[in-house]
Amino acid sequence: MSVDTIVNPLEVSPRYKWLVLTNTTIGVLLATIDSSIMLIAMPDIFRGVKLNPLAPGNSFYLLWMILGFLIISSVLVVSLGRLGDMYGRVKMYGFVIYTASSLVLTLDPLTGQPGALWLIIGRLLQGVGAAFLIANAAAILTDAFPATQRGLALGINNIAGISGSFIGLILGGVLGAINWRFVFLVSVPFGLLGTIWSYINLKELGERHAAKIDWAGNVTFGVGLILVMIGITYGIEPANGKTMGWTSVPVLVELGVGAAMLVAFLYIESRATDPMFRLPLFKIKAFTFGTLATFLAGVGRGGLMFILIIWLQGIWLPLHGYSFARTPLWAGILMLPLTLGFLIAGPLSGYLSDRFGARYLATGGMLGAAVAFVLLMMLPVNFAYGGFAAILLVFGIAMGAFASPNRAAIMNSLPARDRGAGGGMNATFQSSAQVLSIGIFFTLMIVGLSSALSVTLTHGLIAHGVPTSVAHRIGSLPPVSILFAAFLGYNPIKSLVGAKVLGHLTPANRTDLIGHSYFPHLIAAPFHSGLTSAFVFGVIVLVIAAGASWSRGAKYVHDDNRIQTLVVDD
Repeated sequence: MSVDTIVNPLEVSPRYKWLVLTNTTIGVLLATIDSSIMLIAMPDIFRGVKLNPLAPGNSFYLLWMILGFLIISSVLVVSLGRLGDMYGRVKMYGFVIYTASSLVLTLDPLTGQPGALWLIIGRLLQGVGAAFLIANAAAILTDAFPATQRGLALGINNIAGISGSFIGLILGGVLGAINWRFVFLVSVPFGLLGTIWSYINLKELGERHAAKIDWAGNVTFGVGLILVMIGITYGIEPANGKTMGWTSVPVLVELGVGAAMLVAFLYIESRATDPMFRLPLFKIKAFTFGTLATFLAGVGRGGLMFILIIWLQGIWLPLHGYSFARTPLWAGILMLPLTLGFLIAGPLSGYLSDRFGARYLATGGMLGAAVAFVLLMMLPVNFAYGGFAAILLVFGIAMGAFASPNRAAIMNSLPARDRGAGGGMNATFQSSAQVLSIGIFFTLMIVGLSSALSVTLTHGLIAHGVPTSVAHRIGSLPPVSILFAAFLGYNPIKSLVGAKVLGHLTPANRTDLIGHSYFPHLIAAPFHSGLTSAFVFGVIVLVIAAGASWSRGAKYVHDDNRIQTLVVDD
């Protein structure tokens, strides 16, 4: 086996590193925009393919449009990062699959369930393309920038990625209102530009170490992680007459077999000659605690976006006179202070971490985010927007103060030969934490709603003239149906009661039931109960993340001795 170790970078222009930063930042920004662009646009997309996502049997399409992209990209980034170390990080980076899948999504010719299935398959392919953009971006940047500037470069790149998920909310709302196909078409020209630009400008500066592909590790890891995340996805769905499916046989099998596969994966990796998952990297203290902090931060904040969207769309915006159809776009707009906080703190904290290290900045960021959660808990459900916006700004600044230094510290701690694998491992922990967080936050919300919503909903409907049998049927529906209705910008009561029943009510009762204020007032108290549980969980996890971040120790930059060598191992 021949191993080429290239330590000294190729002679390149001093401006090359800025070309790398621009290209990889656009790539990461596009990938993360597409991770959320469908959330606000989904009502327009489902209307475009002529499918009601709330109809019985259609929740499959809703869940997989939300989470399929995240699941597939989470699974692939480690493998692609490792392949980047083996065959070249620039070779494993590119816009081609991402651009082609965006075009496939735009051209969906079908309607109904086949049309929705086309979109799900296209989103899975887009997740593959996003993995190619994300997996080696940090390693390519680390290769191009000196250690004294990596915090700034990775900070700009990382904050662009995080803010992209919030930019996607607004972009999806604006484009979806014009034409649902524009939600996907917008990525195509930027993807074509990125493809040409990266092909012309990017160069292989990092080390390459030829090795055999770890097929056993790749298969056990991919299958195990997919099964676990599918189990989490369906755990929040009702099953067997219960409000959630965590105790259903399929979910238990998915979680159990998935966990067993991941245990087998760790066993295989500990004995593989050329493992995909570089377990020895966890001997590096800065990498271990930085990656742990990444995972915990993802678990603590990953479900927040969904909770805020439901809060704004289901309660606050209708109470302030917005129709349910208009709430998705305005929910994205009202969360802009969160993005602004990221944009303010990210590059600045990255620059400061180049000088002082990540320990104080990242730890302080996690504690600041926990304080922001406490402040959100103290708000009434029908809050004054100024206070809400200020808390979101604080949360964005806190997360920006954590994310950039933490990522720079992780990449600085890695040997040059393992930057792709290490960066991919960190990205997988971050992406999978988001799926786990969504499952946990939704579960806590549903538990809170279940305690009071059914009785409140049933009595309220009967009081407004809805037949008792219909009211009890609606009251017995799982809370997740109501959450999804609010999340999609539908009028929940109008969707659940139906036009036929509403047509037999008095005009006054009908107007009251489907008006702006009835549903928000109905759900406010049960929602606040679930909200408190979710935020308490977030506070606990973020405080633990702060402890992990502090445990990384002082500033550490791995020294590869900068000596060019050629090693031949027969």
